[in-house]
Formats: sequence, C-alpha cells, structure tokens
Amino acid sequence: MSPVSHNLLFRRRQLAVTSVVIGAFLSAPALSAAAHPSVSPAAHPSTAATAESAPVITRAGLDPALVQGRGATVAFVEQEAENAVTTGQKIGPGREAYTLPAEASGRTAVRLSEAGQYVEFTLSRPANALTLRYSIPDAPGGGGLRAPLDVTVNGKRKQTMTLTSEYAWLYGMYPFSNDPNVDPNPGWWKPEPDPVTKPFRPNHFYDEQRLMLGKTYEAGDKVRFQLPANSPASWYVLDVADFELVGAPLEQPARSLSVRAFGADPTGRYDAAPALERTIAAAKKLGWTVFIPPGTYQVNRHIVVDKVTVRGAGNWWTIIKGSVLPLAQPAPDKSVHSAPGFYGKYAADGGSTKVHLSDFAIESDVRERIDTDQVNGIGGAIGGGSTIQNLYLHHTKVGIWLDGPMDGLLIRNNVITDAVADGMNLHLGVSNVRATNNFVRNTGDDGLAMWSEANPDGLANHNNVYDHNTVQTPVLANNIAIYGGRDNAVTDNLVADPIREGSTLHAGSRFGSTPFEGTLSFARNTTVRGGPRDLNWDIGLGAIWLYALQSNMAGKIDITDSSFLDSTYNAFMFVVDWPVKDTYSLTNVAVRNVKVDGTGTNVVNARVGGWATFENVDARNVGAPFVNNCGTFHFTGTPEFDVRLLSGNDGGWTNATWCEDRPPVVPPPAPSAWN
Repeated sequence: MSPVSHNLLFRRRQLAVTSVVIGAFLSAPALSAAAHPSVSPAAHPSTAATAESAPVITRAGLDPALVQGRGATVAFVEQEAENAVTTGQKIGPGREAYTLPAEASGRTAVRLSEAGQYVEFTLSRPANALTLRYSIPDAPGGGGLRAPLDVTVNGKRKQTMTLTSEYAWLYGMYPFSNDPNVDPNPGWWKPEPDPVTKPFRPNHFYDEQRLMLGKTYEAGDKVRFQLPANSPASWYVLDVADFELVGAPLEQPARSLSVRAFGADPTGRYDAAPALERTIAAAKKLGWTVFIPPGTYQVNRHIVVDKVTVRGAGNWWTIIKGSVLPLAQPAPDKSVHSAPGFYGKYAADGGSTKVHLSDFAIESDVRERIDTDQVNGIGGAIGGGSTIQNLYLHHTKVGIWLDGPMDGLLIRNNVITDAVADGMNLHLGVSNVRATNNFVRNTGDDGLAMWSEANPDGLANHNNVYDHNTVQTPVLANNIAIYGGRDNAVTDNLVADPIREGSTLHAGSRFGSTPFEGTLSFARNTTVRGGPRDLNWDIGLGAIWLYALQSNMAGKIDITDSSFLDSTYNAFMFVVDWPVKDTYSLTNVAVRNVKVDGTGTNVVNARVGGWATFENVDARNVGAPFVNNCGTFHFTGTPEFDVRLLSGNDGGWTNATWCEDRPPVVPPPAPSAWN
C-alpha cells in the first residue's frame, strides 16, 4: 500500500512547515545518508577494539527479555554491529529520515572506511551460515556499485563477499527514482525550499546478503568482516549479522516428480521455467508433488500454480533466481516487465486453490518501483486451503501481494527482505488468511498490510490475522497497516524502527478503503522506537496511529495487552485531515492493559473529534503532558476528542484541554524491565 502523500493536516500552517530539530535523539552527528559517495561523511570517534567480547544477542535492537513472546521465532540469532568488537566508527543513534542511522536496526550501526578496519562477532551458538545487513555508496550517476568484503572465522578460511548497492539508493519522492539527479515533484508535501540539494531525499540505503561458511563453527568462534585494500567503495556501514545453523538439504519426498527429470538446469545458466511448467502439469495429473532439488534455477516470469504442491530442498539450497525483463507490450495485468514469481490464477479467472509452496528462495532483480508491474514473489489469488511457508523472498517489488476475492490461506515461517514496496499485502475482499511467524525487514513501503479496497460487489477484507510476526525498518509507511475491513486482528507481533510517513501500527480510512466494521483487534503487540516525525505534516506520529481520512471510523478498535517502547514522539495518535476535520470522527476505541515505556512527547495526541477509553494503561518516562488534546481545533474550551479515563491508569494522566501543536521532544531513557 503506497501512501502517495498526506493531505495537508492543518491549512493554517501550510506556509509555515519547517524542519524540526530535536537534538541528538533524532539526528545525532552521524553519517548522513545525504552524504553521496563524493562527500566525506562525518562519524563518531573510533571505537577501540578489545581482545575479547562476549556475544550480545538482540531482537529489534533490544534485550530479548524485553520482547519475549512477541514476534516471529526464527532460525537465526541477531547481533548488532555496534555491540561487536570493531576498529570502525559507530554512527547514530539517530532517527531523522534520510540518514543511515535512522534506517539501521536499532538506529545505530558501524562505519568502516579504511583498509583493515573490521567488525568481529563472537558466535553465541553453532552456525554455518550468516546474513549480513549493510550499506555501501551508490555510484555517482546512480545504479549502484560492487565492492569486496573479506570474511574470516578465527582468522582463517577467508572468503570474500561481493557487496552491492544495485538494489539500494532510491531518490526523490514517491514512486522514487534510481537517478540521484532527479528533480523533486512540486507541491505542499515538499516543505524543503527550492532549489533543493541533490541528491534529493536519498533513502533505502541497506541491503542484505547470505553466505554459507563451508563448515559448522561453535559458540565462541569469531567471525570477522574486514575491509580489503583498494575497494571501489569509500565506506561501508555494517548494521546487523544474523547467524544460523542451516540443516542438510531436504530429500525428495515420496510420490514426487523432480524438475531435474524434466530438464531443469540447476546451474542457473539456462531458463528453467519451461521445465518447471512441464513438471507441474505432470504432477497435477498424478496428484503428486513437484520437487526442486538443490541448485539455482533461472526463472524470469510467473509460474502459474493451481491445485499443486511445489517444494524445494530448503530456502538456503533451492534458489529461484531471475531478472526483470521488459515485455514487448504491456500484459493484461498492466505489467511492463516480467520477473520470477509463483502466481495463483487471478481472481477474475477463478483464482487458485489447494496450492502449497514451501522450502525455496526467490532471488529477484527488482531495482525500481513501477506500481503497474506484477513483479512480486508470490501473487494472484491463492486460497481454498493453500499454504505458503518456509520461503525466502528477496529483491522483489512486493514479497507476497494477493488480489482477492479469495478465502482460506496460511502464510507462515517466511523471510521477506529488501523489497522496494510492501512486504505483504492482502488486497480486495481477502478473508480467512492467517500470516504467522514471518520475518520482514527493509521494505520500501508497509511491512504487512491489509487493504480492503472498496469495490462494486461490496466485498471487504474480513477475518484475517497477522500474528507472531517480526517487522523491522520499513523505509516508508508502517510496519503493520490495516486499511478498512471487518473483524481482522493484529496480535503478538514485534514491530520496530519505522522511518517516515508511517509508524509501527496503523489503522486508516484511506486509499479508497471500505469502512471499518465489526472489531479490529490490536492485541499483545510490542512496538519499538515507533512514532517518528512525519516530514509532510511536520509533526510526530504515534507508535500506533488511527487516521480518519475518508470516512468515519466507528467500528470497534481494541488495543490491548501491549507494550509501546521508546516512542520517538507519541504512543497513541488519533488524527483527521484538516479539510475533513468537521466531517469525519474517530470513535469506539478501547485501550486496555497497555504499558508505555518512553515517549519523546505525549502518551496520547488527539487531533480529531471522537472518543476512546483507557483502562489499566501504565506510562513512564513521558516527555510531555500525557494527553495532548487539540481535537479539531475549534478551541471551544471543551476538547472535541473525549479521552475517557477508566480505572487503573498509572502515571501522570489528566483529561485536560491542554493542546500544544508541536511540543518539544524529551528523549526518554532506554526501555527496561517493568517491575
């Protein structure tokens, strides 16, 4: 879902929108993303390397004990570069958009800029594989460059990774460009005065790469990433390394057909799509499974699946890899490019049922955002008892984009990273889908979205669940967003580090969505470092924010049993747009059993008419009065948003008429255990 732009929230401030400087909390003197390769970026003083360093394991940049029970259970452990031994320079913490610290996991990373500098991690448990999240500069004219990075374990068995920025570095405004000299779109949503500095709004700096180490290493072994001499990259930023013990390839199951037997080339040299399709056709006739053995298989277009099981040998072993290729003429779905992907039949053609996809990776080649292109990893309409599981989806436009109407699908245990748009989107009359235990990082738009777009048949997204997912560092928009629908749920998720024009959790009457009906449940979620500054509005969002833009939001919204940690501005934000401030309201919200640990400004920021109840909401380390109630700005003495305080709310709660448009930010201390 693409928030193309916000409408101007407060017309009276239309000509006065300026950049807000909020100190080290948002923009510490760290390496700025605006520092193009031709500019020498600033950094913190060098961190001295020590002889020994115990491994520091984190989840979303925090002690795992603080987020226990939330998010995905994954096969790897995360180690942040800033917690490792390094001779490089720490950058951050910083939260201001368009900077490298803001897009880093935990808002902090390590810069290496001289030959021989390194980051060294100590393994906390056996591992034979790793994933490195990093950034290197773009080429001066755009398009990316490649640069080597040496990897050793205990000083031996050197391998050289070839890092690339070919999938990073976007510029300008939505839908963005790969050209660092692109001119910005004019309009109120560009508060920067002309002429702008170029490259304008560089973003999406990070990429990740997987590496097999060749053998299993034990806890206590040391993995070092070191800069070689004569690199074409003037600097490297290392963010986080995920260490994993990958099992042996899965064996071919009984009653299955191997794509190798139908001519698929496992070296990636020759097009394997025809062989895949032949195998699928034969397997459907027999009622057998399609098996894709270890190897790299070149696929440059959609593989259409219906009533079939397609299984690989594991997503580290079976790789579907292809290119984005121009089409001779636009396809019926309006695509102008092809790319590797597995698609159900479109809903207009009846959709697909009984599809089971598992245990392979899709390495696509999407480097720019073209919204008419169907260049997603998984697409079409897939329902009827289908499953999508244990996939690694990389460099797609969207990892999983499903267009309904469709019903009945389980999506679990997938990893989706480095997409240029959403990680996952359930669009248009999708029902009874559960997406659970998925890990999503570095999307170019919403991490997980449900978009119940209005349609002539009156179909709404309903009875869908996003649960136990981890979503980190969406570059644009929200970690998890719900646009209309009825009786959907967002539960037990871990969501962290949104960058701009969105936050960790969101529900909005936007993008032509159906009304909210029934109950939308946000339960047992943990947000981390949410509530960033929205550049267009020049105000801070909430860790969770509800936005009545195109209709009243009157369906019940429950926000329960959750933790909001280290919010940059607010914990809760209820908002309407200025042109419709007297037209639409936001009511029937119940907040219960929530802990707020750290806000830069308020616990509640109300900029809409309506009401919400608060019960057993404990808050501490709050930077401004708990309730900032500006309502719809009529200033009648009675706030238009009724903050109904029920029992059990601890802290400095008041239900006053206090209103401050842009209160100063007071950075809170780091979250800690709640006694």
